[in-house]
Amino acid sequence: MSHNINMPELPDIFAVLAQRFPANSFFKYIYLWEHVSYSLIVVLLLGVLAYFASRKNNLVPSSRLQNCAEVFVGGLNDFVCGILGPKGRKYTPFIGTLFIYILFMNLTGLIPFMKASTASWSTTLALSLCVFFYVQYTAVKELGFLGYLDHLAGKPRGILAVTIIMPLFMLFLHIITELIRPLSLSLRLRGNIWGDEILIGLLSGFGIKGLPLLFFNMSMAVLTAIVQAVVFTLLTTIYFALVLTHEEEAIQ
Repeated sequence: MSHNINMPELPDIFAVLAQRFPANSFFKYIYLWEHVSYSLIVVLLLGVLAYFASRKNNLVPSSRLQNCAEVFVGGLNDFVCGILGPKGRKYTPFIGTLFIYILFMNLTGLIPFMKASTASWSTTLALSLCVFFYVQYTAVKELGFLGYLDHLAGKPRGILAVTIIMPLFMLFLHIITELIRPLSLSLRLRGNIWGDEILIGLLSGFGIKGLPLLFFNMSMAVLTAIVQAVVFTLLTTIYFALVLTHEEEAIQ
């Protein structure tokens, strides 16, 4: 929803429409919520792609789109299960959807007259909160409420079990760590994508002389978009791994 006043930005279609038709309430509303609007466009695009990739759900792929989709999803499943083990398949839909959604939103900002929704902190914070609550829900479900508290307290055993200070300190430390994760996760993604948008907007103002630098930074922005989607997904998978690993240790 927020707009970066005094920051160099490339024009996007919603800003152009709002300026071209200032009396139109619909365009003003869309421009006010442009990051949400662009994220909905990505949802619509992914929905259309998923429909055409799965409408002929043959055992042997009959189209290139279905073949590409199956290879891509299979790669994501291998990535998640490679970290979480056999249990990872259960979390592949959530983690894989996050990766695809974030990747497409990142890349949207590199299309002329479009904007990356992940350049807004409200978008990345919402994604991070989804990860946070799902990880907490998984931890309580897998370990139980008391088991999760025991995990956060560092699983004190032996002499540590009869002391109070160290388990309470570990519990406090882990709770703070859990609460900070959504902030670090969201700010890292937002900061990198937003920084790229500002840099490209700044270089575009240099005219023809700035074209080599502009093309170079556009190439780097593509790389950043992919890397940041991978980093967000990898950290999310690790958060699940921390909970599931402790759960497996408790069973042993």
